[in-house]
Amino acid sequence: MSDIEAKGPSGTASAESLPSCYEGPSEQVGKWQNFKDSFKRMDETEFDPNLSEEEKAIIATSKAPLNRSLKSRHLQMIAIGGSIGTGLFIGSGSALRTGGPASLLISYFLVGTIIYCVMQALAELAVTFPVSGAFSAHASRFVDASWAFAVGWNYLILWLVVLPLELVAASMTITYWNPGVSNAVWVAIFYVMIMFINMFGVRGYGEAEFVFSLIKVVAIIGFIILGVVLICGGGPSDDGYIGGRYWQHPGAFHSGFKGLCTVFVTALYSLAGTELVGLASAETKENPRKVLPKAIKQVFWRIILFYFVCLLILGLLVPYDDPRLIGSSSVDATASPFVIAIKNGGIKALPSIINVVILIAVLSVGNASVYGASRTIASLAAQNMAPSIFAYIDRSGRPIMGIIAQGVVGLLCFLAASPKQNEVFAWLMALCGMSTLFTWTSICICHLRFRAAIKAQGRTTDELAYTANTGVIGSYYSIAFLTFVLCAQFWVSVWPIGAKPSAVVFFQNYVSILVILVFYLGHKIWTRNWKLLIPLADIDLNSGRREMDLELIKQEMAEERAALAARPKYMRILKLWC
Repeated sequence: MSDIEAKGPSGTASAESLPSCYEGPSEQVGKWQNFKDSFKRMDETEFDPNLSEEEKAIIATSKAPLNRSLKSRHLQMIAIGGSIGTGLFIGSGSALRTGGPASLLISYFLVGTIIYCVMQALAELAVTFPVSGAFSAHASRFVDASWAFAVGWNYLILWLVVLPLELVAASMTITYWNPGVSNAVWVAIFYVMIMFINMFGVRGYGEAEFVFSLIKVVAIIGFIILGVVLICGGGPSDDGYIGGRYWQHPGAFHSGFKGLCTVFVTALYSLAGTELVGLASAETKENPRKVLPKAIKQVFWRIILFYFVCLLILGLLVPYDDPRLIGSSSVDATASPFVIAIKNGGIKALPSIINVVILIAVLSVGNASVYGASRTIASLAAQNMAPSIFAYIDRSGRPIMGIIAQGVVGLLCFLAASPKQNEVFAWLMALCGMSTLFTWTSICICHLRFRAAIKAQGRTTDELAYTANTGVIGSYYSIAFLTFVLCAQFWVSVWPIGAKPSAVVFFQNYVSILVILVFYLGHKIWTRNWKLLIPLADIDLNSGRREMDLELIKQEMAEERAALAARPKYMRILKLWC
């Protein structure tokens, strides 16, 4: 399929020759006219009518005219910004209360190992095929169209729901200083700000995320240093040396193994967003082979370092039975364990500073949600899995209709002024509760199918510009662990900790699984596509590659391996893992 051709407005042009972005009209026309013209649709590609729907989808996603202007620093901060948000700053309080400090560390560490394996699999796929809407597009190519439809829409729903949730969380954070102003005022301000940022295209989003994430990283490093001082008794409070006091009383674990299983789901939700770097691979200015592996490795280590060290310090500074953790939820910044830890240390000014950081983190995740949703729905539309209007990409490389769709759903944030807001947002959260589990599982399944197709077609991994450090073993391990989490979630949903079985609790925890099943079976029935998997021999391993000269790739990789072999052993190890 490498020789598939697509017909453009000027005749027949190779799919490889399609433009990556449109530079815009001439400056002589005038800035206002340029601005208006930038919203016009990029010239559409007319496909050969003899191509199958699968072949058209592959071309459409691999040659999407998105604006490739992201740099390596943007990629790293996008992944950090998408994952360090309310899950760490606020949701960790709920996890601490439920499972205790030891369960907190164990669950996040194990989920961290999953992240590394998933991100390695994603790096291999994204470097080889830097396509628009990575997750659903890869599933459509390597697994099955129905599975791609279900996973793509599930991931889209996640980000559509995240925006109003994060906007409400931001408004709740503001009430820490000014409780007298209606939440609707604040959500309106934040809503306009986030939508304004995303109207500048991917470069505006990338720069905003870089600044947001840099502030979060600096704040976390500062908290780690302060936490060590407080644990050693250097704070102004009269607590003295704290050490492991709270691990002894009230204890390291709470609610036993069931408490640990409950925290697994919180950890999955908290670390969701690291996979955004896969979506961004289609909009990188530099060669994905050069920047993606390094970005993904560094993002993993930074996130795990920040999460693991922060959670260790929080478990030492805040007992799990602290009454202020009782009200902990995704939209209650006053119950943040970071704020509680600093208050316990007797420092008066810093809680306000931490709340500023929480506010920035919330806005950062909300900003990432617009990016994630708009790119995902554009990819689904390109694959004929969503209304074709959402495939509209303007001359500035923006999936403008996808951004508008996210903006419309984001208006749900004004439910913050409703007395029923907690009820509504509990169900909205339920829709995306297990979404990350299915997204990560799908990435690993696609990786395994990709490797199996290479073997079945008599090819080798020597032609790959990047291979996952964890190999296929990492993907098998991730699928097994995520399946365990799925079963554990069923257990704690049917028999919740400290409460009687409740249908409401069960469906709030498991409704996202029903959503996946409805989308999957619905697509099967609608398309009458009853095959479970694409035959390995029929999987396309050529279309969508940014670099098609396989012999040149092999030569470059051989030279790079030779240069690395000549370096000291510690440098080889560092290069492998970092």
